[in-house]
Amino acid sequence: MKQKGTRQAIAAMCTIGCLAQASPAVAGGVLPGAAGARGSHVATAARSATGMIALRAALEMIGVPYSWGGGGVSGPGYGIGRGARTKGFDCSGLAEYAYARAGTPIGTTTTEQWRSGVRIPRELLEPGDLVFFDNDRERPGPEHVGLAVDDQRMVHAPSTGALVRIDSLNRPDLLGVVRPEAGRGEPGM
Repeated sequence: MKQKGTRQAIAAMCTIGCLAQASPAVAGGVLPGAAGARGSHVATAARSATGMIALRAALEMIGVPYSWGGGGVSGPGYGIGRGARTKGFDCSGLAEYAYARAGTPIGTTTTEQWRSGVRIPRELLEPGDLVFFDNDRERPGPEHVGLAVDDQRMVHAPSTGALVRIDSLNRPDLLGVVRPEAGRGEPGM
């Protein structure tokens, strides 16, 4: 029980921190080129709610073990293959769980999730956006996904033997950013 309380406290601190450390455009409630740029802070706040709910759900899972093929909309689960004996999440399972908690289905695999929304330029990244990585240039498409905490960090389930944690998203294999709910801060909306 103590571990769950600790995870929730960390999640709350990280949520507050990501709001405080968001880019000035996001912290001010307006994205460049967004409809809200004309003075409506309400539109931007509503668009950002889904990502913030998903981010909080993911942050609450900090410390849960990585499990190959594990987790999904219902939370941590036993994986397959080398994850069969570990209850936890793989990267896409964590993302799927987080967005399910926010009421937005994004699919089960990184490939489905890569196609689940609008591609966003890195400079317009918001907390909760999905960040994708191409670890294997021999195979097309993303092999890893995390949720942006801010413009420098992500929460993710990294690999076998590791726990869900926060790491830098500044990696050479960054493939792109996807915003699962098309209306949430979409440029030009």
